[in-house]
Amino acid sequence: MQQIRSQVTERDGLFELEAGSDVLDSPRFNHDMAPTKVHERTWNKWHITALWIGMAICVPTYTLGGVLTAYFGLSVGEALLAILFANIIVLIPLTLNAFPGTKYGIPFPVLLRSSFGILGSNIPCLIRALVACGWFGIQTMFGGLAIHLFLGSVFDGWKSLGGTGEVIGFMVFWVLNLWVVIRGADSIKWLETLSAPLLVLVGVGLLVWAMPNVSMTELLAIPAKRPEGASVVSYFAAGLTAMVGFWATLSLNIPDFSRYAKSQKDQIVGQIIGLPLTMFLFASLGVVMTAASVKLVGVSVSDPVTLIGHIQSPVWVALAMALIIIATLSTNTAANIVSPTNDFQNVAPKYINRTTAVMLTGLVGLALMAHELLKKLGLIVSDLSLETVYSNWLLGYSSLLGPIAGIMVVDYFLIKKQQLDLAGLYRDDVYPAWNWFGFIAFGVPVALTLLSLGSDAFSWFYSYGWFTGSALGGLIYYGLCSMRPSPSVAKTAV
Repeated sequence: MQQIRSQVTERDGLFELEAGSDVLDSPRFNHDMAPTKVHERTWNKWHITALWIGMAICVPTYTLGGVLTAYFGLSVGEALLAILFANIIVLIPLTLNAFPGTKYGIPFPVLLRSSFGILGSNIPCLIRALVACGWFGIQTMFGGLAIHLFLGSVFDGWKSLGGTGEVIGFMVFWVLNLWVVIRGADSIKWLETLSAPLLVLVGVGLLVWAMPNVSMTELLAIPAKRPEGASVVSYFAAGLTAMVGFWATLSLNIPDFSRYAKSQKDQIVGQIIGLPLTMFLFASLGVVMTAASVKLVGVSVSDPVTLIGHIQSPVWVALAMALIIIATLSTNTAANIVSPTNDFQNVAPKYINRTTAVMLTGLVGLALMAHELLKKLGLIVSDLSLETVYSNWLLGYSSLLGPIAGIMVVDYFLIKKQQLDLAGLYRDDVYPAWNWFGFIAFGVPVALTLLSLGSDAFSWFYSYGWFTGSALGGLIYYGLCSMRPSPSVAKTAV
């Protein structure tokens, strides 16, 4: 006979839910979003490290140094320091927001029900999902180009397809990404664990190839592209914010992965080992390779796929493209499909399962890249570049996501004091449908950010958007909750 009420049990600080009919029959529950059982939390620190290596070694990371020097007016040395500092900073919200995922086994959308409400959680979820779908499209474009170049190195006639070949490569890579995620978390863990050492090998190989053709002294001596005499502080801070924004999305939905961690120690150590150094070294490699590209292939090339495509040896091109396909696949599946898959399910868990949500993610990503795909097919003409799109996103969306990160941390650690009603997160009778404190704390920093765009005096609020947004959002949320505290969670809420 099925139990009526759900039961929560603890094992070494990790909590799991034995769902009763109160949860199983709830419209807020499906089995894909259910808390992981303790025995399902199998990712140790090396799996978490491999996850971050797999996500960090990708084409956009490679081009970050160029983005900071070209768009943010930093010198090469300043750009690399901004990348290193930003990834040390972003470790703070990443690690803190991972805690409830590991403790309770819950994904990001379910955790948001505590701070934004059972129904209200859908708003920040869909904001996060749209950004992820955009990045999914961008990464799939790079992966499709790698497939096109791989096939061009194997089959003589493929190169003549030009943009059409790239579009075919895009669609092949698109299908491959969706297939991996539909197979589940174990498939992603296997892919990340396999790809991490291969990606490190690619980086070392590229460095060995490039170093004889570049002088690090001359590279670091290149002057910054900013007005003469301008203070470095404002430029560095804007670049730092943009680099924090690079992983601002993952600092929110890290519970989607930490729910599979064996312990808090594993998720903390794995993230510390896997993220800052990998990002710094691969971005540094991008700077070195871009500088060396003139001597290597005769022109300045800022992305590795195009650079390797200039190599005259078909064998080396095919091998390198195969590895880049693996690299982009490992990044895309983990960073850009898992989150929107959970976010879309959160809207209507009884009607949208994982497979349906994965397909929704793929279709939205495809729609967002339709403009670029039509350009490649020669059906439209446009000067809008993919690099411009994503470099502008870095600063813009970090300003929007910062307040959510601050609210999540304050809600879990200061307001709820690390105690959640696990069964209540899947029902309608414990947490409010809409937590307006969360929306006020989110809306005020976003409104100020938008207003600052039209004011020279307050432009700093936008330039430092993630820092100002997360701090102000957290403070407002704490102040509102302190003035009228939410009803305390029952003693059985664990």
